[in-house]
Amino acid sequence: MWLLFAFGSAGFAGLTAILAKCGIKNTDSNVATAVRTVVVLLFSWLMVFIVGSQSEIPEISARTLIFLVLSGIATGASWLCYFHALQIGDINKVTPVDKCSVVLTMLLAFIFLGEGISVLKIVCMVLIGVGTLLMIEKKVSHAQPEKQTEPETEKNGDNQSSPGQKRSGSYTWLLYAFGSAFFASLTSILGKVGIEGVESNLGTAIRTIVVLIMAWLVVAVTGKLSEVRKIDRKSWIFLILSGFATGGSWLCYYRALQTGPASVVVPVDKLSIVVTVIFSYVVFREKLSRKGLAGLIMIVGGTLLLTI
Repeated sequence: MWLLFAFGSAGFAGLTAILAKCGIKNTDSNVATAVRTVVVLLFSWLMVFIVGSQSEIPEISARTLIFLVLSGIATGASWLCYFHALQIGDINKVTPVDKCSVVLTMLLAFIFLGEGISVLKIVCMVLIGVGTLLMIEKKVSHAQPEKQTEPETEKNGDNQSSPGQKRSGSYTWLLYAFGSAFFASLTSILGKVGIEGVESNLGTAIRTIVVLIMAWLVVAVTGKLSEVRKIDRKSWIFLILSGFATGGSWLCYYRALQTGPASVVVPVDKLSIVVTVIFSYVVFREKLSRKGLAGLIMIVGGTLLLTI
């Protein structure tokens, strides 16, 4: 049963990336993350009351609560990095890098959770790692590089077709994507420890409170609170929908993590990359090169082998 929940998590996560990309197109990524978290919080606590697990709150130990809080902080950091990377990079490039967190998660699960690493798992880690590297491609600008003068560049302002801006952005998204992967791997390990003995929906809801506080603190510190009023109707719709998709992914993910091994649940969840790549082509016309396609096949192959 945990495997079904893991695949459900992957499906919702794939939709989240597409909906979020639409929502943050004209919105600051930190503000968008904070807004989405409100939706996820409402969704997660609704599920808590539906299953009746709110009565278990007094029974949560201090140790479990600490790990849930730490997991929430790691999630918040991962989200902030991920959605900023999505805002300045292509989905079919950002998502694979974020999904490489599976390799680090398996290593951390071996070190801290005592989950074994077989020869098969090592092969899978290599496939996923190499596949990720193959999918990392520099964004190519289709603008005319030499003809644009300095005044024209200033005149265009936010026009991202400027070669300099494109070149800078192509490296910046990669740093944020790797940051997202690092914090996501910590989230999985801390979350695994934190939800032991706690109903998964309740654990998810508690973690979301931490993420919400962290996200809005970042918005306040960066002076972006006024940006909330500037969000247009279309962005609101996509941000809310992405919040629901995230909530569905989380609930499935932590239900799977509660009863299944982290070293297998996490890789299956990362199959969301397939959903994301397909929709990124349909919605945004983002195409994969032959090298990128080979990398995708290696990632999917390595992930599927882990379920054997």
